[in-house]
Amino acid sequence: MQLGLRMHLHDSFTEEIGGRFDVNCKKLQDFGWKYRPLEESIVDAVKNFEECGLLVGDEKKNGHLKKLEKASENLHLFKADLFDYEGLYAAIAGCTGVLHVASPVELVEPAITGTQNVLNACLKARVKKVVVVSSVAAVMVNPNWPKGQPMDENSWSDTEFCKSAKVSVTSMYAKENGEMAETILMVQHYPWTAIIGGVVFAINTLIELTCLCEYQMWYPFGKAIAESETLEFGMRNELNIVTICPSLVIGPKLQSSLNLSSSLLLSYLKGEINTMNCRVQQLVDVRDFAEALLLLYEKSEAEGRYICSSYTIRPEVLVEKLKAMFPHYNYPEFFIEEKGDPFDFNCKKLLDFGWKYRPLEESIVDAVKNFEESGLLVGK
Repeated sequence: MQLGLRMHLHDSFTEEIGGRFDVNCKKLQDFGWKYRPLEESIVDAVKNFEECGLLVGDEKKNGHLKKLEKASENLHLFKADLFDYEGLYAAIAGCTGVLHVASPVELVEPAITGTQNVLNACLKARVKKVVVVSSVAAVMVNPNWPKGQPMDENSWSDTEFCKSAKVSVTSMYAKENGEMAETILMVQHYPWTAIIGGVVFAINTLIELTCLCEYQMWYPFGKAIAESETLEFGMRNELNIVTICPSLVIGPKLQSSLNLSSSLLLSYLKGEINTMNCRVQQLVDVRDFAEALLLLYEKSEAEGRYICSSYTIRPEVLVEKLKAMFPHYNYPEFFIEEKGDPFDFNCKKLLDFGWKYRPLEESIVDAVKNFEESGLLVGK
């Protein structure tokens, strides 16, 4: 069963505090300036969002599913919203199992409240088993985990740390021929480091300025809360629930729109990032992850949570692999050494169930070919 999420429009509004104002454009209109109807602007803007993949209509979101083998016989699509309990129940009623995979990135309320609605609907529908997709984000933000020891299912992201952590913000100023060039802003997450923006060319010298700011990590916070409450819900209500925590998912995509994890790999090939940090990355192929989902659903002895990650690799090593296989694309040229300790994951619990994953090179080749076939990359 596929739970399709509709585009959600706000249905409640709060009164604005403060005075109202308007703008007089008579001076500009006297020059002959004219403006188009508001409706035309709205329609054109929404269509542009859809064409760019920022908004996905039902057909574009779900059309690829209808092309699957025997989809006309076995696939039933429902419109549902994570905040609409009755709509979720209508979709889940009659099912023996549910795979809950929907949770927008960096949104706390859908991760927590939405998951609770799904579980309550499963309980009412007397579903026999539920597999809920969490994330390694619910595992990895753990400052008390022993350094150098791969994180396993016993590691949970510290929610209090996520809310209160002070994050180092570093500005890297590049000097090119004695002049200040463009700026790289880096946010030092724990244990992530993300380049926020800026590109540096022909670096001669880097000047680093560091300050501390308050930056809460709501994504791992939401994932950790949602997953822990999910498992507690299962024990409390005697509902068979298993959770799975994937790392960054790569590989060929079925849908026409571009999701976040695919866009990260794509940015390596399009020259969009010239300088990047050397944070280690954990990867898993989307097909291997799908196999893990089915494995946990079908295995009656599966219980608790499972980490799903295949490879740990440094960005510069990944770039070298990409260059060797696809030398004609533009790649990052500079790598900045990260601050903080590297980390890894222990997937022994899932591997002991017989889960296997394909070579990294196969995932990379299939992903790049998929980008080319879908027009996101122009092959040379």
